[in-house]
Order: sequence, then structure tokens, then C-alpha cells
Amino acid sequence: MITPRNSDRIAVFVFYLIAFLVSALLAALIGYVLFQGLRVVNWHFLISPPSFEAGGGIGPEIFNSLMLLILTMILTVPLGLGVGIYLSEFATESGVTRIIRICIETLASLPSIVIGIFGLLLFVTILKWGFSILSGVMALTVLNLPVMSRIAEDAIRNVHRDLREASLALGATQWQTIVNVVLVAAIPGLVTGIILSSGRVFGEAAALLYTAGVTTPDLHFQNLNLFSSNSPFYLFRPAETLAVHIWKVNSEGVAPDSRQIADGASAILIIMVLLFNVASRWLGRLIYARKTGQ
Repeated sequence: MITPRNSDRIAVFVFYLIAFLVSALLAALIGYVLFQGLRVVNWHFLISPPSFEAGGGIGPEIFNSLMLLILTMILTVPLGLGVGIYLSEFATESGVTRIIRICIETLASLPSIVIGIFGLLLFVTILKWGFSILSGVMALTVLNLPVMSRIAEDAIRNVHRDLREASLALGATQWQTIVNVVLVAAIPGLVTGIILSSGRVFGEAAALLYTAGVTTPDLHFQNLNLFSSNSPFYLFRPAETLAVHIWKVNSEGVAPDSRQIADGASAILIIMVLLFNVASRWLGRLIYARKTGQ
């Protein structure tokens, strides 16, 4: 006969087993990609541009991925945080706020290919930005803003009401309470939102195919002129990212060592995502500890 205590033990065992299997699957996937890819990774591979001949690298693609990430997060985080603050602290429950939330949830569930076609129509064609870094950044912002907004709203709303009331009772204004108390307490949740958004930026390919392009011009990294076409910081140049490069190498197969290039690029992409996740969580804990004294 199964007693309630035994049922509880069985349920706990099942949950631990599921967690172990998921973790093992993730570890096996990451380990396989790293094992296949790190064998071809060297300094030349990391800094040299792609080539139609054997021995090409992914240097410009790494730079493009990091540049798109930084510019996208510069736009996404403040805008998403602003939407989250408004919906959680200022907006009253009404038909308008319900419509806003429905729109946010709908945009968050849109396939990235749809965002890419929208970016192709608006940023590339109508605004005449062409296949460029700026077009890619705007498309990624449209893709990630709903997710960041929703996570920011939930993180801020989950801050205990007693903290707000204590701050207001000490004479702080509502805005001072939001900036110095609520946002500080919500840092762990906000860091999670930033990590999820950045992961989508690193791994996105479909939206960037139609906006940032699938090529990269010959870049002169010593050229810091923001308006020069061969400057790495020129916003209106095409920018092939690592994820797009992996798709392109596998689909075209022009280079004789295309499989090795794709394996190496995949390993570097995973390492970049892992490093960014660890750095973001470390920085979030550091800021939270300094602000709260914990």
C-alpha cells in the first residue's frame, strides 16, 4: 500500500530524475559541440576572415556578433525596463493595459522569420538602410523587446510590497522608491531577462538573413572613421554574424573544409553565450550585493 509519505518520496525522485536527464542531455549536447569544434579552433581561426579556400576563419563574424549584441542590448534593456516599470508601477488595470499586454505577448511569440521579413520591408527597403548593422539591430530590438518587457514587468511586480511601503514611509518619492529600492530588489530577475535576450541575439539567424545580410566587407580594424565603408564601426555595412555564418557554410558548402568551419564556429558561439551568461550573473550579483549590503 502506497502511503502519502511514499507518494511524496516517489514524486521527489521523479522530479530529481527529470532534472538529471535534462541536465545530462544539455551537458552531452554542449560537450559534443565543443569536442567537435575545439579541435579546429586556433588563433588564426579566431582572427582571420572567411575564405573560399581551406583555412578560413571567423574573425569578422565574432566582431559582428558582439557589436550587434551590444547595440541591441543598449536599445532593448532601457526600453524593456521602461515598459516594465510603467505596466507594474503606474498603469491601472484597464482595457488599454490589457491590450498592451496582449500585444506584447503576441509579439513575443512571433517567429523570428516574420520579424526578419518585417525588417526587410521597413528598415532595408522603406528606410533604405540596406543590409546593414543598423537594420539588424532594429530587427533584433523588435524581436527581443517584448520578451524583455514581460520579464521586467514580472521581476518588478514580484518585489514585495513592504519594501515600497517602507521606502515611502521614510519620505522617499515614488520615483526614488522605484530607482533605489524596487529596481535593486528586482536585479536577479532583470539579469535573467538580459541573459535570455542576449542568448536570442547570439543565436538568431533568420531575422538577420533579411536585415544584416550574409556577407561582410573587407574590414580595416585600424580605421576608426564611423563613416568609412570599410570601418568595422560603420553602421550601414553588411554584418554576417556567427549564427548566419554557420547556416551559410552548411548550406553553400563552398569551402573544402566547410564542416570543420561550422564545427569551430558552433563551439565558439556556445563559449561566447556561456561566458556572457556567467559574466552577467556575476555582475548582477555584484551590483545587488553592493546596493543591498548583503
